[in-house]
Amino acid sequence: MNVGGGYGTAREALDAERAETLQRLAGLEREFAGIVEASDSANTDDEHDPEGATIAFERQHVAALLGQAHDQLDSIDAALRRLDEGGYGRCERCGQPIAPERLAARPTATRCVSCAGKR
Repeated sequence: MNVGGGYGTAREALDAERAETLQRLAGLEREFAGIVEASDSANTDDEHDPEGATIAFERQHVAALLGQAHDQLDSIDAALRRLDEGGYGRCERCGQPIAPERLAARPTATRCVSCAGKR
């Protein structure tokens, strides 16, 4: 993937990542709904039933994965906006170009390697 050399390929990479993220989100939402439905129909007491703790853990785990997928989607959409507005591939901190290798590995990167290391 030649992200730095041409923004057409960056858009393709971001579009592909967006499609994968939407697919992952749909699967996680189905999984979460299934867990909620199973726990509602089982009438499990999370506090006193040993299985309740497992169901609660699974529900929280999938909820966390859903949150991460939503954050990733937000990052992808922000990168697409930067691409449309002409700011894609520039560090938001120092304004220098982000290395093509970094963008290839992480198309949603907003900082160059140097600035990313200065947290």
